[in-house]
Amino acid sequence: MHTANNGSKRYLYSVTLVAVLGGLLFGYDTAVISGAEKGLEIFFSQAPDFLYNKLWHGLASSSALIGCVVGGLISGLLAARLGRRNSLRLAAVLFFLSALGSYLPEFLFFEFGKPTFNLFLMFNFYRILGGVGVGLASAVCPMYIGEIAPSHIRGTLVSWNQFAIIFGMLVVYFVNYTILGDHDNTWAASIGWRQMFVSEAFPAALFGLLLFLVPKTPRYLVLTGHDGKALEILTRINGAAKAGEILTQIKETSRAKNERLFAYGITVIVIGILLSVFQQAIGINAVLYYAPRIFEGAGAGGGGMVQTVIMGVVNITFTLVAIFTVDRFGRKPLLLIGSVGMACGAFAVALSDHFGLQGLVPVISVIAYAAFFMMSWGPICWVLISEIFPNTIRGQAVAIAVAFQWIFNYIVSSTFPALYTFSPMVAYGLYGVICLIAAVFVLKWVPETKGRTLEDMTRFWRK
Repeated sequence: MHTANNGSKRYLYSVTLVAVLGGLLFGYDTAVISGAEKGLEIFFSQAPDFLYNKLWHGLASSSALIGCVVGGLISGLLAARLGRRNSLRLAAVLFFLSALGSYLPEFLFFEFGKPTFNLFLMFNFYRILGGVGVGLASAVCPMYIGEIAPSHIRGTLVSWNQFAIIFGMLVVYFVNYTILGDHDNTWAASIGWRQMFVSEAFPAALFGLLLFLVPKTPRYLVLTGHDGKALEILTRINGAAKAGEILTQIKETSRAKNERLFAYGITVIVIGILLSVFQQAIGINAVLYYAPRIFEGAGAGGGGMVQTVIMGVVNITFTLVAIFTVDRFGRKPLLLIGSVGMACGAFAVALSDHFGLQGLVPVISVIAYAAFFMMSWGPICWVLISEIFPNTIRGQAVAIAVAFQWIFNYIVSSTFPALYTFSPMVAYGLYGVICLIAAVFVLKWVPETKGRTLEDMTRFWRK
């Protein structure tokens, strides 16, 4: 129920919950390979027509990232042409098809269970298809939530998307563990990896179905000339008294469906891109993707898996810290605290390597490094990307920023093993320096968006 002065929080939270399922699938799809890659390697190593070496295995393990870049690049065009909601529906379809295709890449064309080079290509096609879905969801989910949410809680609601990403990773870790159970490598190579990939079909189908119950965003409706529908949704979310005022502001800043990308100058675009670049360049995905190896190298027992689980729990906890403080303290303070905290953690790991320290100090330092990311750059970068761009160029600008994010994700993830092998001190020292540069960037360039409407930001850049 909503009144003239207050919208329906139940409705707002329900719509947000559906949208963040896209974030959960984002995390699920990018992490599912962690459990499946060993069985996949054994399966394709039996191929008679090509030598499946580490190079091919690296491609199979990271091919989804190619799709992520593509999905990020086309997200702006699709968000403008299809709308935010329909773009998420397309992402759900891509997640679903990727899950089924990765489970059965032999479908229609190949003999089941017979590894060949052509089958390898088909498998990667389906993984790239899922990556396109991830790229779309990573851009459009925070955009959708940002355009639905009232300004005073927008940061909190968009931050839930980051929580969903991390939660999706944790879910798939447990799903992979449950599927593998007590089975041996032979079973993992024949059936196990297939079941891990197809498990994504269930949340993907649920996401697609629930998207038929949520509305288009008011900002998109105004851009496409449906002011009446926009007012109806704004009334349901904000209350009748506030809805008319918000609609007027949206119309004032949305005179055209699209404007030139640089209609508001180059600065806002550069800031959006650098937010994405720094979120990846500070090295967090190197820690997340290679955590067991890092902890084992620091002297942790059991292959580092226990410490990895502990880090996962800490990550969830500190993401909640961001969620409950972003609209109270603002975006910039959290980014500054996180940048400095990450720098301290990275430098501590580098010094531990230099002085040969093992055990508690480097393990706690790595966990602290990840924790400071989760309370700052993890969720806050997505919040800012959904907020800072003017209404009429948001789709295009978010697409470019997200594409840069995936490109640097790939660069950091692919260079970390060689850099870490060369010297952990150099690797973490470099990330620590980048963290400090990121802090200076935030202090000097990034505007505070706390409490501002999306239309306030449009007027800000217009000046």
